[in-house]
Amino acid sequence: MAKPLKVDEIWLERIAGLLDSMEFGSLHIVVHEGQIVQMERTERKRFENAARHSGEAVSRRPDSRAAGR
Repeated sequence: MAKPLKVDEIWLERIAGLLDSMEFGSLHIVVHEGQIVQMERTERKRFENAARHSGEAVSRRPDSRAAGR
């Protein structure tokens, strides 16, 4: 039978700290025998391309695959 998960104030503070200021991402919590043993934070950063939004052409590096190389 599964053991009940034990989450005390320290773990709640750790979880809140990892989630603080995250805009895009995930928090993976690993539980072993009813206790948190590991947390993994994956954060994504998203950037807007100002030139694309202003209607200007965006210069790109030539793709060598397109040139048949």
